[in-house]
Amino acid sequence: MNRYRDLLTTPGVARLISAQLTARLPSGMISLAYLIHVERLFDSYGLAGLVLAATSFGQAAAGPLTSRWMGRWGMRPVINLTLAVSIVSMAAIAFLAMPLWGYMVFGLIGGLATPPIQPAVRTIYPKMVTSKQLVPLFSLDASAQEIIWVMGPVITTVLAIQVSPPVAIIVAGVFLIVGGVWFVSSPELGSVRIPPNKGRIGRVLTKPPVLLATVTGFLLIGAAAAVEVAVVSVFGETGPQAGAVLALWAIASLIGGLSLGGVKIGPWALTVRMALVTVGMALAMGSTDFWWLVATLAIAGAGLAPALAVMFAIVSASVKFSETAESYGWVGSGQLIGAALGSAIAGFAIDGYGSIGGFATAFVFSLVGTLVALAFKRSHPDLRDRDPSPMPDTEPISVVRPAPPVA
Repeated sequence: MNRYRDLLTTPGVARLISAQLTARLPSGMISLAYLIHVERLFDSYGLAGLVLAATSFGQAAAGPLTSRWMGRWGMRPVINLTLAVSIVSMAAIAFLAMPLWGYMVFGLIGGLATPPIQPAVRTIYPKMVTSKQLVPLFSLDASAQEIIWVMGPVITTVLAIQVSPPVAIIVAGVFLIVGGVWFVSSPELGSVRIPPNKGRIGRVLTKPPVLLATVTGFLLIGAAAAVEVAVVSVFGETGPQAGAVLALWAIASLIGGLSLGGVKIGPWALTVRMALVTVGMALAMGSTDFWWLVATLAIAGAGLAPALAVMFAIVSASVKFSETAESYGWVGSGQLIGAALGSAIAGFAIDGYGSIGGFATAFVFSLVGTLVALAFKRSHPDLRDRDPSPMPDTEPISVVRPAPPVA
């Protein structure tokens, strides 16, 4: 644990991690909050899933685009603009009475305005720590993300069920405002400038590690989102059991991420971690008993944060510094789309087959993710003896040679 203590005492690291996690907490809240809110309005998980699908489409388009904008106009202006639009769209969904297409439109607008905080912070990290500290920092960050992907739904579930879904949406908006303002006011955003990416948009996806991290991240977070919906459907809208199961799942993932943070990343790292998640998801289909779900999801959780940390590291080691923001934009979009579509597909599966349909959806997502990691193992860089920092941007330099002396 000394490595994490050293990281957190590095100037700015603890503050930046805390700020970005607060600002990104709504990413783990809003899909489930929209699902519960729209399902209550239209009495259908399937129709609620359409709103999530519209949101995910917006996120897919926004992630890489807004990340590139940060290289052109700066991080603060882009994040401030997207924060404002996001808050308006969330308030509209929470308080306006509309037909289904209206909720889909505002979901799309909110998705398009997803603040590019994840690509911003992952671009800044390599400039704050040494190369030896970078992999542990990614592990710490991935472990802390459990607050987003698991604790976020816990908060949403409690608020939406015990109070009301609009309150859950507005609380997510409050986190977005507080965290966003905190993040953009951090001095690191002024001291680190993202160089403009001169390549065409999407070219970073031709780099196999970036594509691998984007696809597996989509599938991993899709599985996690499906589990969240399934757990809520098991325990209904009364009692704290759903929140307790998800909280214990988060703790297991946190422990797994911190425990493996010092392990060197070899070419099998992503496959092994994804396989651990898949085993847990497969076992979760066996029963809806409270303690069975706690035990099986703990197995899955032990591989969740470590898998995310590997994805972040292989992207960092495979791109130029000017390409980092867009690369993480694609990875972040993949995760956000996975969260929305995992929830949506699980909703339809639960409508048709009950709660087990939701767990089966999670298993399929994670199994495909494991098979993708295995099939494209050659695209996975070996970082056991390699600096995971982004490659510096270089340009040809003209050299003027002095004329030879006259004899």
